Amino acid sequence: MRHSEFHRSHLIGWLRAAVLGANDGIISTASLIIGVASAGVSNSSIVITGVACLVSGSMSMAAGEYVSVSSQADTETADLARERLELASDHESELKELTGIYINRGLTPELAHQVAVQLTHHDALGAHARDELGITETMNARPMQAALASAATFAVGALLPLLVTYFSPVASTTLYVGTSSLLFLAILGGLAAQAGGANIMVGVARVAFWGVVAMAATAIVGKLFGVVTA
Repeated sequence: MRHSEFHRSHLIGWLRAAVLGANDGIISTASLIIGVASAGVSNSSIVITGVACLVSGSMSMAAGEYVSVSSQADTETADLARERLELASDHESELKELTGIYINRGLTPELAHQVAVQLTHHDALGAHARDELGITETMNARPMQAALASAATFAVGALLPLLVTYFSPVASTTLYVGTSSLLFLAILGGLAAQAGGANIMVGVARVAFWGVVAMAATAIVGKLFGVVTA
C-alpha cells in the first residue's frame, strides 16, 4: 500500500502574511473606530477615519512586509554566495563540515561521510544551504508574495468593521463594532488554525484576546481625551 502524507509547511510563507494582515486590519481599524467613537465625534468623521486607516494600513503593511522579507532574502542570497565561494576554494573543508553536521544528527562517522560525499556530488550548494544554513525551498523568502498578501488581507480585514460602522446606529457604534470585530477575529483565528493544522480553540482564543486588549485600550483613550461634539 502506498503511503501518502499531507503537510502544511509550504503554506507558512503566505499564511503568516495573510493572517497578520487580516488580523491587523480588523484590530487596527476596529480599535481606531472605537477610540474615535468613544470621543463622541460624528458618524461621518468615524467613517472617514476608518477609510483612512484602511488605505494607510494596507500600504504600511505592504511596505513593511516587503522591506522585512527583502532583508531576509538579501541575507539568504549573501550566505549562498559565500557558501558557493567556499565550495569552490576549499572543497575538502566543506565536505568535512557537512560530514560533521550529519554526525551531530546521529549518523556514524563512516555513514555521515558517505552521505556527505553523495549529496555533495549531487548538489553541493543545495546540501549546504539546506543542512548548514537552514535555507529550503519551502521557507524561501518571497518579498512580493508577502507584501501583496499582507496588503490585500489587511484591506479585507479593515473593511469588515468599517461596513459595520457605516450601517450601525451612531449611538451604538462602539457596541456593534466591538462585538462584530471579536466575532471576525474568532473566525479568522479558527480558519488560520485549521489551515495550519493547529488547535482551533487555541487559535480563536489568542486572536480574540489581543483584539479585546487593543479595542479596550483605544476606547479608554477616547473616553479620557475625547471631546463630545454637538
